[in-house]
Amino acid sequence: MRILVVGAGAIGGYFGGRLLEAKQDVTFLVRPRRAAELASSGLQLQSRAGDITIPHPPTVLAENLNLKFDLILLSCKAYDLESAIESFAPGVGADTIILPLLNGMRHLDVLDGRFGKEHVLGGLCVISAVLESGGKIVHLNELHSLSFGERDGARSSRVEAIAAAFSGSNFEAKLSGTILQDMWEKWVFIATCAGITCLMRSTVGDIVEAGGASLAVALMEDCVAVAASQGFAPRPAAVQQTQVMLTAPGSMLAASMFRDIERNAPVEADHMIGDLVRRAEEKQIDIPLLRVAYAHLKAYEARRSREAGLQS
Repeated sequence: MRILVVGAGAIGGYFGGRLLEAKQDVTFLVRPRRAAELASSGLQLQSRAGDITIPHPPTVLAENLNLKFDLILLSCKAYDLESAIESFAPGVGADTIILPLLNGMRHLDVLDGRFGKEHVLGGLCVISAVLESGGKIVHLNELHSLSFGERDGARSSRVEAIAAAFSGSNFEAKLSGTILQDMWEKWVFIATCAGITCLMRSTVGDIVEAGGASLAVALMEDCVAVAASQGFAPRPAAVQQTQVMLTAPGSMLAASMFRDIERNAPVEADHMIGDLVRRAEEKQIDIPLLRVAYAHLKAYEARRSREAGLQS
């Protein structure tokens, strides 16, 4: 199976590196700067699951992409989705499968509109990893799972083929018959975590210590209500796990979006939180805390844009 991994950042670089380690046919679609970095230092992964360095991993620049791939693994940030699509589109053939790992759901509509629903699987990953300034990817805990499946739940020959390709790799690969449900449950968790930690500019433990655990629960209930309105009410175990994680005393948990705000970086406000607000409005659902969280993120974006304009 010929696999194109779009980008070699923390997520794409980690899973693509593990696939290369398992001798799979992987090429990274990268920008010139990352291509030079990989050519010089190799693809470096630091992980409790085992460190690896892959000298000279296969890379291609967008302007040189002229092969069709069997599988495209897509893990970009939502605000880079359109540019990512333009970069990998020449690699999409009649039988190409696109496996996106973005959070939320809006990207499915975008990919369906460009390539057709038959080309796009459901997918998600659970991992905490960062790309350090020198180009090394550091895996921060023991979680490194990648779930995928047909959106109608079918166990098709093509997802079986992906499962076979992933099976020998040093990460947990899950072929799911309920991938949309899985994606919605992750979205509820990620949106609640992002919303509350960004709103409070604090970790979960600090929010709990300040007496804000009930606010985290109320925000979660807003997100759960939106998911239910779309036909994907989170299963009780998922709700309980989310509540436990977001009300744990002393927890250092914080969303990557909160870390992005701390370093004055772009955030996925519209894709992660705004799309939930939009869906709630369509169903006329009252979501007071979700609205506040979204307004807070849009205010951050407005200030960041203004400050960038003043500096230019």
